[in-house]
Amino acid sequence: MNFLFVALGGALGAVGRYAISLIPVKTEFPILTLVTNIIGAVLIGFIAGLASENENASPQAVLFWKTGVCGGFTTFSTFSLEAYNLLGRGFYFLGGLYVILSVAGCIAGVFLGKKLSLLFR
Repeated sequence: MNFLFVALGGALGAVGRYAISLIPVKTEFPILTLVTNIIGAVLIGFIAGLASENENASPQAVLFWKTGVCGGFTTFSTFSLEAYNLLGRGFYFLGGLYVILSVAGCIAGVFLGKKLSLLFR
């Protein structure tokens, strides 16, 4: 049954990621993937914060949101390929900037999500 919760959440997350990718943006910098990863980091931090502070949190709900939705939504494999492609095409500044902003932004996003979860205790 847990697989069903993960699968349903993953489908929802993947649809959300796809919807963001449809936003028309013309730039070499993979801004939509960066934004998706930061939103996903905030969301997973929020969920983890709520789950850790609520002993009555449903394990199935946590699987649905954290593993399913966030796993289907975030795009770290896409991030890795885009960073590799930027660097491989000689866009060293953009590639390095993208890696730094992605990692720092997502860590900050988890921190923000955890703090936001405190408002919902």
